[in-house]
Amino acid sequence: MDEKTTEELSHEIKAATDIEDFIKCNKNSLNVYNLPEYLNILLSQKGITKADVVRDSLMTRSYVYQIFSGEKTPLRDKLIAMAFGLHLSDEEVQTMLKISKNRELYARDERDAIILFALQRNKSIYEVNDLLFDHDLEILGAAED
Repeated sequence: MDEKTTEELSHEIKAATDIEDFIKCNKNSLNVYNLPEYLNILLSQKGITKADVVRDSLMTRSYVYQIFSGEKTPLRDKLIAMAFGLHLSDEEVQTMLKISKNRELYARDERDAIILFALQRNKSIYEVNDLLFDHDLEILGAAED
């Protein structure tokens, strides 16, 4: 069965008389991953290593490994920095932020718009940080946990 869109799920929730039936019928369309599971799936899909993520996210090795293992719950900016290390698309970043229960990137926010611009153009964390710095906005991946 194909995964349903958010709009389709919302419509079905409105029509549902029993939440248990809704969940049972839509199990394949509901987010079932926790953050470490999702990050490890992405790592596998991208064919990269945690060391690549460390290098390309400007974060410390121990902190990145603790995020992957679930020992640390990162703040939103740390996840966005990791997104550059994982070479994620803007859609993958939004999914990662949702799974982690963080606010998605919002195009009306200047800083988020710059980050989205960089993601959509496959820019590196160095390039996005140059753009953020040029606009007097906080850069990614520099501060420690």
